[in-house]
Amino acid sequence: MIDDDIIATYRARLEALLETLEAEDAAGAEDQATVTLDQQSVGRLSRMDAMQRQAMAQANARRRMALRQRIMAALLRMDEGEFGYCTDCGDEIAPGRLDADPTHPMCVSCASG
Repeated sequence: MIDDDIIATYRARLEALLETLEAEDAAGAEDQATVTLDQQSVGRLSRMDAMQRQAMAQANARRRMALRQRIMAALLRMDEGEFGYCTDCGDEIAPGRLDADPTHPMCVSCASG
């Protein structure tokens, strides 16, 4: 069983990461906006750059959403007393694996198939 102090440390890391994701969402909101077709103020290459920035911002937003979902699942496992145990086989997840990424839901054996 994982010590409560260690779980509190992981919880603090995950909550801080959630705050960072929220800040990144706010900062990237403008780049995700629809690129307007205004030929008077923006040339073709500038529009292409804007569309590329938009696509990259949207991909980053999807990445942040996926990470947010993994964080929320890890926090839920903490609340349910299941954190640190493989969701597949029930064995303990190696501490090094959790140190690298506390959102890992499975042990190395189950994750690798």
